[in-house]
Amino acid sequence: MIASRWAWICEGLLALPRYVKRAALVAVDLSLLLSVLWASLSLRYGEIFVPPNLETLLLTIAGPLLTVGILWHVGIYKQVTRFIGRRGNAQILAAIGLAVLIWALAVFMVGQKGVPRTVIITYAAFGAVGILAVRVLIRILLERNGIRIADIRPTGSQLATLIYGADRPGIALLRSIRAARDRNVLGFVDSSPTLWRQYVSGLKVYPPSQIIEFVEQGKIREILVALPTNRRHERRKVLQELERFPISVKILPTYEDVASGQVSLNSLRPVDISDILGRDSIPPHVDLMRRGITGKSILVTGAGGSIGSELVRQIVVRAPRRLVLLDISESALYNIEFDARRLVTSDAASPEIKIVLGSATDAQLMDQVIAENGIQTIYHAAAYKHVPIVETNPFAGLENNVFGTVTAAQAALKHDVERFVLVSTDKAVRPTNIMGASKRLAEVALQSTAAANPGSTVFTMVRFGNVLESSGSVVPLFRRQIQSGGPITVTHPNVTRFFMSIPEAAELVIQAGAMASGGEVFLLHMGDPVRIDDLARLMVRLSNLEVRDESNPHGDIEIVYVGLRPGEKLYEELLIGASTQTTEHARIFKSDEPFLASEEMTRELTLLRQAIKDRDMAAVHSIMSRTVEGYRPRDITPFQKNPLVEAPGQILQTLH
Repeated sequence: MIASRWAWICEGLLALPRYVKRAALVAVDLSLLLSVLWASLSLRYGEIFVPPNLETLLLTIAGPLLTVGILWHVGIYKQVTRFIGRRGNAQILAAIGLAVLIWALAVFMVGQKGVPRTVIITYAAFGAVGILAVRVLIRILLERNGIRIADIRPTGSQLATLIYGADRPGIALLRSIRAARDRNVLGFVDSSPTLWRQYVSGLKVYPPSQIIEFVEQGKIREILVALPTNRRHERRKVLQELERFPISVKILPTYEDVASGQVSLNSLRPVDISDILGRDSIPPHVDLMRRGITGKSILVTGAGGSIGSELVRQIVVRAPRRLVLLDISESALYNIEFDARRLVTSDAASPEIKIVLGSATDAQLMDQVIAENGIQTIYHAAAYKHVPIVETNPFAGLENNVFGTVTAAQAALKHDVERFVLVSTDKAVRPTNIMGASKRLAEVALQSTAAANPGSTVFTMVRFGNVLESSGSVVPLFRRQIQSGGPITVTHPNVTRFFMSIPEAAELVIQAGAMASGGEVFLLHMGDPVRIDDLARLMVRLSNLEVRDESNPHGDIEIVYVGLRPGEKLYEELLIGASTQTTEHARIFKSDEPFLASEEMTRELTLLRQAIKDRDMAAVHSIMSRTVEGYRPRDITPFQKNPLVEAPGQILQTLH
């Protein structure tokens, strides 16, 4: 209770305006010095000292007033007390020494009336101790209430640098820089007006508006962004502003590194596109994250892929009983098994991890894996997702995406698996390509299975857009093109996409799956769409390069527009119907969408399997056109009609 009260008091004091805190410290110092002087005089005279006249009183209090005045003059009160450091302590001692010297000369000049020489010496010693003790006490109180203070020694360096963030991470970073002696830190920049023109660890704090002046005058070559975790939203805005300046910008990842003592110059990294496009995370619902995982036997298909591997990482740390990783790629399976075992603790409660090399389209394998491992939850992330590759290899894409899902779902139903979660995509909405159509047909197959088997396995699907840094994302492609000197290939100047980080996507997939009751399509809130052209230009600037175009013919990297690829859309959608519902999570919505009745689904899947076997694209397009709502394939060459698969009319139903 007392500790929490002290913490509340400390937070309140730190929140006060700077001039209030400065005035309070002046009052404390003056009161302390007057008390020290009065005590020194009382001890010298052997009784409580009372000035005999006004002249003696004025001469006596001149010492403390002069001391506080010189402390003010040398800038002690402009420094942030909790970050004052050794340099500040030395300045305090020097200021007190100068003040006592001037005061002593004044006393001697008036004939030492009322102020013995021994009192001057006692006052200087105990006054200095008292002033420093006040600063130490402030540091102790703040440290004991969770506010750590950095003790920093200045050193010389060469690279002219500003640190953005005059908070704990910035202070810790400055300590590492001064130890390394390879940068000349000119000062701090911070958005807090109460810190402007103050001094932290001997360096002045500037407002953000002054950065442009430093840049234009060529005073700095680098800005290091070191903002704490609770200012993550501000950090993204700061990076968006800084990327327009022709200087190097680096970022300190998280304050957790600072707190753990791991802050060094190696902690700094170049600004990445995810730092700017990313968004503040919402703390996951603990119950949702554990509901389908803790104590259960879990199967992740496509475990080596971008989303599948992150699902594995997030699942393995939430105490499943067993975790089975299935993938058709040996190298991908090896890598994710290594990551999973590295994340597992060595105690007896650690999950059993098994790896299975194979395909979800193998019905016998799926039966065996589920039965032998008592699988209770399946996250089905296995799919071919590269639009151009699937467009030119449609039969392989359909076999894997549609029949891999159907095979895994039938095996789950056969063995009474509790929950089956399909990882889907926004390309499934009114698709213009085989990949998107195959994913929507996989969704429809699950919806039909759920409707035909109520009260059994809970089948659900989670739909979202692109994820940053995935194997199919444009981000790694653009990065490679920039490293090779360009050009960057953009399909169309106006093409837009939604983006989400891989960890956030996996986290939301787990939570959405836990909320399912059967047959729902969950939609993840992706934020605002991003123009790919803007993304390419931003990545060039973040590499400290310039785009070469008509307005800047001497730039570094050219952007070339190559046209939309087969099956590609200018923009992606997340919904089919306009009716969506909120859920208990702010970034997860659900939608009841049209699907095929069970008997119709069985018929169409039979026809599709035959079309794949016959390599009959005419039949494939005809089936997709009537089973996938809004399917409008682009750049399709005319094909012969197959009477076997002529559309018998509209067979979509609406789920009520």
